[in-house]
Amino acid sequence: MSDPNALTTPDPWACLRALTPARVGLGRAGSSLPTRELLAFGAAHAQARDAVHLPLDADALCMQIETLGLPTLRVRSAAPDRATYLLRPDLGRRLERDSAVQLDAHGPAGAETDLLLVVGDGLSSAAVQRQAVPLIEALVRQRPDGWRLGPVVIATQARVALGDDIGQRLAAPMVAVLIGERPGLSSPDSLGVYLTHAPRVGRTDAERNCLSNVRAEGLQHAEAARKLWWLVQAARQLQLTGVGLKDHSDLCDIYHPILSRRPFHE
Repeated sequence: MSDPNALTTPDPWACLRALTPARVGLGRAGSSLPTRELLAFGAAHAQARDAVHLPLDADALCMQIETLGLPTLRVRSAAPDRATYLLRPDLGRRLERDSAVQLDAHGPAGAETDLLLVVGDGLSSAAVQRQAVPLIEALVRQRPDGWRLGPVVIATQARVALGDDIGQRLAAPMVAVLIGERPGLSSPDSLGVYLTHAPRVGRTDAERNCLSNVRAEGLQHAEAARKLWWLVQAARQLQLTGVGLKDHSDLCDIYHPILSRRPFHE
C-alpha cells in the first residue's frame, strides 16, 4: 500500500523494467508518451537503421581474425550495393562472378577443414563488428582435439544461403555462417549462427541448425561456442543438420555427445 503522506507515487512498473530491456510501463503524458520515452524510441530506431545500412569494416575484421591464427578470404555476393541487397534477397544468396572464380581457384578446403566459418554482414554490420571476433575466439579456445578450422571467409552483402555456395566451392564438410540478424529496437547487434552439413546450392532452412541472439545481453559467446561445437559433432555422427538434429547440448557432455542417453534426433 502506498504511503498517503508521500510526495510522489511509486512506479509499480519499476521492478519489471529492471529485468528486461523491453518497452514496458512507459507511462504517459496526457494522451501521449513521456518525452524521454519518445526520444529513447527515436534513438533505438536510428540505431537499428544504422545497423542495417552502415558498411562492414571487412579490413579490420580480417586483421582481428588473423591475429587468432586463422587465415581469411574475402568474397561478396551478387548484390552490387546495399539498396539492391535489401530489394533482391536472391542476389545475396549467390556469389558474384569474381568471388566465385577466386574460390574455385583456391581449391577444395575440405581435406584440411572440418568446419568452415563464413562471416557475413547480413542485416546488421554492427552485430558482426561486435560479436564475430569474440565468438570465433571462443570457438578456437573450445575446439575439440583433432577438429580443424579455416580459412575464415568474410562475405559482404551476404544472406545465410551464401554459405552453401561458398561451402560447395571449397568442398567443406560443414559450414557455419555467422551473420548479423535483423535488428530489433532493443537489440541492434544480435548475431545469428547457421550450421549446415554438406553445404550445396539449394539447401533449405529446414536443413540448418540456428543459434540466435549471440551477444553479451543474450546468448553469450562462450555458451554459443559450446553449443555450436556440440551441434557440429552431433552433425558429423548423424551426417545431417536441420530438423533431424535436436539441440540437447544442455543435457550432454559437449565433447562426448555419443555417450548421451538421449538421441540427437527424435
